[in-house]
Amino acid sequence: MNRRTHYLKLLGLLGAGLFFSGCQSVQVQPWEKGLLADYTMRADRDKLHDAMSEHIFFSREASSGGRGVGASGCGCN
Repeated sequence: MNRRTHYLKLLGLLGAGLFFSGCQSVQVQPWEKGLLADYTMRADRDKLHDAMSEHIFFSREASSGGRGVGASGCGCN
């Protein structure tokens, strides 16, 4: 295949991907709001998991902050 044919196929695949991806706006119905407000849907329900995830993040990234943590990120503490 020459370069032009390859380029046209790539452009066609990209166009088809954009065309078939679509956009959908999902609205939460009133009877579903009770399920979303449940305690198990909260991101901060497990304090130990949050603390472990935060420690792993700032140890790997060599930085901290943004969530009230004020220490270095070397992972030596």
